[in-house]
Amino acid sequence: MHLVLFQPEIPQNVGTLMRFSACMGIPLDIIEPCGFLFTDKHLKRAGMDYIELATTHRFSSWKAFCDAYKGFRRVAVTASSSQNYVEFSFEKNDLLIMGQESIGFPSEIVADCHESVVIPMIPGRRSLNLALSAAIVTTEALRQTQGLPGSNHG
Repeated sequence: MHLVLFQPEIPQNVGTLMRFSACMGIPLDIIEPCGFLFTDKHLKRAGMDYIELATTHRFSSWKAFCDAYKGFRRVAVTASSSQNYVEFSFEKNDLLIMGQESIGFPSEIVADCHESVVIPMIPGRRSLNLALSAAIVTTEALRQTQGLPGSNHG
């Protein structure tokens, strides 16, 4: 299982998710361009010393990412989906893809994914923070696939 960020814009979210992926033992893939430099002090502060422990791969484009993971199921996490993430059956090799903080995904990227899921919220609310959303869905996916650290099956 991989956590994937599509053109992230906020370095604190990326740093937080580098820390999360290091603690969960899953790779973090980042599809560029990003809205910041990887030398950003906010990224380093959020990621702390976990940045060195994270397995992070950077891709120059959506196409480069898709070419690298042919045969893997791409699952977009998006408010435009009607499929509740807790009712979805995750698989061990899924690519869990998060959109940009400001606009989510361009429609052609969602269309290029095999599946999409949503985190249900109270009507009238726009969205959750990217790092929080990624942690919610990734933890459920790891739970379903017995991939949580410290579990008897992971």
